[in-house]
Amino acid sequence: MFSIIIPTWNNLAYLQWVVESIRRNSTHEHQIIVHVNDGSDGTLAWVHNEGIEHTASPANIGICHAVNLAAARATRDYVVYMNDDMYCCPGWDDALARRIPQMPSDLFMLSGTMIEPVDTGNPCVVVSDFGRDAQSFRAEDLIAATRQLQRADWRGATWPPTLVPRDWWNKVGGYSSELSPGMSSDNDFSMKMWDAGCRVFLGVGDSLVYHFQQKSTGKIVKNNGRRQFLNKWGMTQATFDRFYLRRGQPVGERLDVPEPETTGALRRALLKSRIKRAFS
Repeated sequence: MFSIIIPTWNNLAYLQWVVESIRRNSTHEHQIIVHVNDGSDGTLAWVHNEGIEHTASPANIGICHAVNLAAARATRDYVVYMNDDMYCCPGWDDALARRIPQMPSDLFMLSGTMIEPVDTGNPCVVVSDFGRDAQSFRAEDLIAATRQLQRADWRGATWPPTLVPRDWWNKVGGYSSELSPGMSSDNDFSMKMWDAGCRVFLGVGDSLVYHFQQKSTGKIVKNNGRRQFLNKWGMTQATFDRFYLRRGQPVGERLDVPEPETTGALRRALLKSRIKRAFS
């Protein structure tokens, strides 16, 4: 059903987990496309031996370039972007597939719900520790606990795993290369979808993936994505999340996000954004 794109950078042990989980725990058959950055840890040889469709670069080209190269090979109607440090729980894909017929139009963005071992205050995740690295990961315990970890749907889909119609991925141009190597690229993609008219940013509470947290981003020299987002869109990420996406809020009867009301709080947030942008 889906074209699943996975960028990876010398994270073979984690990549093996995520590919195994897609093969083992998916309800439907999917196209898997991996982009191998560098691959000197044996990743390139492994994807060759496994017969996994892939693109590759001799050095790390960052998330934005990597996902766009992989997505160019997508053949299914829906593109799913997934990190290489994730593990898909049973039925993760069917939960997403069941939501698709409920969408009010073909312009929407879905996210699965991450299970993370460390509580960072993110209202969109489930906190439960099944191991903090590939070696200590307790896959069987996670699978057994999946049903008890499900939660209600939430607003503000941005983070992987994300699902969008392939046509809309192409229309908005995928991920923005100016944000390479990738800090704030997820938020930027959501803003591009908003700018295109998308008002459904739905986090699916029973589509669960385990996330080991920052196994790739912890290795890179980061771009100042927050400043780039502010300069590009004229508002801070926090303003976009709070007043537009309404991230973390429960989903009521309507799936789409209402247009932001011009309240005093929003006017103040936009004014602060303009001042911050002027002095950045």
